[in-house]
Amino acid sequence: MTDARLRHGRASLALSFFVQGVTFALLVTRIPAIQNRYGISDALLPLFLAAVPILAGVGSVGTEKLVARLRPGVVLRWSQPVVLLSLLGVGAGSELWHVAVALGAFGLAVGALDASMNMLGVSLQRAYGRSIMLGFHATYSLGGIVGASLAWVGAHWDLPLVVSYLPVVAVLLPAALVGSRWYVDADERRGRDAKRAQDGRGAGVSFKLLLPLCLVMTFAYIGDSTVSNWSAKYLQDVLGSSEELATVPYNAYMVTTLLGRTVGDLGVRRFGAVAVVRCGTVLAAGGFAVVAVAPGPWLGLLGFTLLGLGLCVIVPQTFAAAGRQAVESGNPGASDVAVARLNIFNYVGFLIGSPLVGALGDTWNYRGAMLVPMVLVLVTLVYARSFAAESDRYGGQHERPRIVDVGRSGNEV
Repeated sequence: MTDARLRHGRASLALSFFVQGVTFALLVTRIPAIQNRYGISDALLPLFLAAVPILAGVGSVGTEKLVARLRPGVVLRWSQPVVLLSLLGVGAGSELWHVAVALGAFGLAVGALDASMNMLGVSLQRAYGRSIMLGFHATYSLGGIVGASLAWVGAHWDLPLVVSYLPVVAVLLPAALVGSRWYVDADERRGRDAKRAQDGRGAGVSFKLLLPLCLVMTFAYIGDSTVSNWSAKYLQDVLGSSEELATVPYNAYMVTTLLGRTVGDLGVRRFGAVAVVRCGTVLAAGGFAVVAVAPGPWLGLLGFTLLGLGLCVIVPQTFAAAGRQAVESGNPGASDVAVARLNIFNYVGFLIGSPLVGALGDTWNYRGAMLVPMVLVLVTLVYARSFAAESDRYGGQHERPRIVDVGRSGNEV
């Protein structure tokens, strides 16, 4: 496998992460407009919102089975257009069942997309022999900022949803399809080995090894959903900010997430994954603590900013650690199985986070509610050694990348 092919594969995968960031932001930031368009009641809205991550989990499980027969690049190539067309369907429908079908297709496809994107990311990182996973998630954050900005334009000018979504889909759909020509699967044996891992033959990643990473993923997304769903309400209702200032924390969170992920790979290469994850965990917990005790909106904004810098490194490194554990088990193909199963806990955390904070805020108070995700995120410190390479867990200082020769022969050394 040549260096040029790897570079093209890395760029095309980064494009997919970017496209998904734009798409997801366009959906979640226009939920009030979607509710108004279809007349969805406040009682029914949570069911619609919960259905998307539940179906995404189903899609992730299905991808685990698919990659035993199809390469992840094939799954990604066709799931991303479905996600984009489903977004367009959400904006173009007129009846309640239209949006139900569109959101159902979106959920199933996004589960397959998330799983296959991260499978390819883990595979490419292994081929590169150094940390590049955070860079992919940085492009997702950039896409989220672009998508949220486009959504603001649509809301500001009171554009119909279909008018907001159609130009974006018209540009991103062909771009994603063209870019998919250069997806790189760095593990030529993945189909055979993944099927053996699923059938219980050959070495795989045991649930005992994967469980700490599943917990870390869940707790990280509880923290993330707390920011996305409650930061504006918290700043305005608890800290007394203006309505305009209340829109700033999530934007600040996304910007610092982008910055943290942009430089995060350099930190992993220099100090190791364990040190970076520990640092991110402490920063995230500190952010929640600042938010909980903030006397006014500006200090609260600082807390949400710290949260972005801290949480941003945890999820990409969790995917990378799952793939690395599969390789260390002697079965590179099991990496896909591990990533697909781990991806489910992304949606578990998303489902738990918002209702958990809301219930605690209503029955107790919102300052106290912010301490709960803080404690959950701190659990990551207990499992930090799970992010180390096997040799480092038994005496090394930090992750030492696996070096791969990417010359013409494609042989590893």
